[in-house]
Amino acid sequence: MDARIDLFGNDLAATFGKRFANAAMVIHRSSLPATTQELVSLRASQINGCGFCTDMHTKDAAAAGETQERLNMVAAWREATVFTEAERAALAFAEEGTRLADAHQGVSDETWARVREHYDDDQAAALVCLLALVNAANRMNVIARTPAGGYQAGMFAAMTT
Repeated sequence: MDARIDLFGNDLAATFGKRFANAAMVIHRSSLPATTQELVSLRASQINGCGFCTDMHTKDAAAAGETQERLNMVAAWREATVFTEAERAALAFAEEGTRLADAHQGVSDETWARVREHYDDDQAAALVCLLALVNAANRMNVIARTPAGGYQAGMFAAMTT
């Protein structure tokens, strides 16, 4: 598949991408567990059909020590026994917050209550911001048809200032 536009090679998009990476760094430095961040990002990317982001979050998670078994089970997390209750709450949140058009009410009160059982105010805020950011990244890459498979773990770390 060929990209419609190289978002990494275009000056305007690259400038935007640097700001985007800086926003992501705020979330990365939060107290929301890094594992949870990658699982949420991966699940949203799977739902949105973003091959580039699915590739990126799978590789970043693996480089951070995530097991292949857990990565394989993200799409079927409800039936998997390898996730904690906190991770399950975050994955439910990721699905409901990503599928806004499918559920006009967005994240259910039940799911939000489960999130709040496991995450404090800063972590809940990080979850909201993370999901907004990953959904935006998914949309940009799907629209641009950014090819998947060439990402190297951590390759965007140098973009932040």
